[in-house]
Amino acid sequence: MHQNASTFLENSEKKATNLVHRQTINFNIGKYNTAVKAGKQQFADLTTARERAKNIKWRALEHLDKHLEEFESNFTRRGGKVIWAENTQQVLEEILAICEAKNCKSIVKSKSMATEEVHLNHFLAQHNIECVETDLGEYIQQLDGEPPYHIVTPAMHKSKEDVARLFAEKLGTPPDLTPQEMTLVAREKLRQKYLDAEIGITGANFIIADIGGIAVTENEGNARLSTAFPKTHIVLVGIEKMLPSINDLAMFWPLLATYGTGQQVTVYNSIFSGPRQENETDGPEEMYVILMDNGRTNILADTEARESLYCIRCGSCLNACPVYKNIGGHSYGTTYSGPIGSVITPHLQGMESFMHLSYASSLCGNCTEVCPVRINVHELLLHNRHKAVEENYTSGGEKMSWFGWKQASLSRRMMNLVGGGAKNFFMKKFFSQAWGDDRSLPVFAPKSFNQLWKERKK
Repeated sequence: MHQNASTFLENSEKKATNLVHRQTINFNIGKYNTAVKAGKQQFADLTTARERAKNIKWRALEHLDKHLEEFESNFTRRGGKVIWAENTQQVLEEILAICEAKNCKSIVKSKSMATEEVHLNHFLAQHNIECVETDLGEYIQQLDGEPPYHIVTPAMHKSKEDVARLFAEKLGTPPDLTPQEMTLVAREKLRQKYLDAEIGITGANFIIADIGGIAVTENEGNARLSTAFPKTHIVLVGIEKMLPSINDLAMFWPLLATYGTGQQVTVYNSIFSGPRQENETDGPEEMYVILMDNGRTNILADTEARESLYCIRCGSCLNACPVYKNIGGHSYGTTYSGPIGSVITPHLQGMESFMHLSYASSLCGNCTEVCPVRINVHELLLHNRHKAVEENYTSGGEKMSWFGWKQASLSRRMMNLVGGGAKNFFMKKFFSQAWGDDRSLPVFAPKSFNQLWKERKK
């Protein structure tokens, strides 16, 4: 077994038996479910809206090369600069080069899973550059030295009491602060950071080809502050975030808000199409957009897996997944957790190292049911499993075991040769460890239905 898989199983078992963790997650996801149910009421025909959104993303990905060039042309026309980065190393080198050119020592960063993907904060710290998270959830996680737990709500696994204790430990505040008081503390700590920072970094929810802009969705205003005060704005975005037209936002902004947080539309929705122009009062003097591949063209080349690039990172499949709700986000050991993370991570970081994630699913299909762009997530998990077998990443012993199981299952005579007692012994001998201490093994009856039927009919 690969080390990543072994670690995943070990961490999953610990979390699954942690009742406090389960209670916190169920409480937070319960609030999310209530909000989403209300948010969906804004759509007269939700199924049609989701289907149209899927078709838009299909067109965007099928002609991605042309749309990326169109974006670059329109963006650079307004004074922006586009950098193409093939992998993590190139992303980090380009950002460091910009920082060194600006003599940067302080950065403010709004919430961005793309920057988490390349471990940007750790890299900048190694070069003595402070990079402060300004999203409240990300700020909490940064204080605690943890990666985001969830792609939308980074500190979902923490209760308000947990956060109050963390603030008391790290910031010296009273240990009984209310959520409102903690928010004011964070605001006070971060305000000066915006003024001091030489560079602001954001991700992007969408790339808009026809106007050469990037769209950022948020609820706290921290992304706007991170882009208004610093003289330089860097955007790191995966190439799959493409939308052909600004008109598509009328569909995608409400869908993202509803499925992400249950809102009709998020509080702040911004479009950035270059540095500050002559007639504008704020904004950066320079703006860079780094278009990151980092394995996405691997998915693009796989015609079946390509559909996973439609993802708009709303997090709804995580909230719906029974596995995620039991083992939590950190157990996955990856940037993108939950069902969609299990689909894309093996393609982004290597099938051999992360194929185990595709088996971390009950295949109940709930992820597919709740996806706003109707990605067949559970079918893509099966596709990954097939791919892992076809590319010979499974062991010889496993292949032989499944071959024997298949032959026996296809033969009624072979199934009847072995009685229930022998089957139960076989299960205990070979499956008890994999099944786990917290679940009882299935028990076979002394005689199969087929045998009972034959005896009855003689």
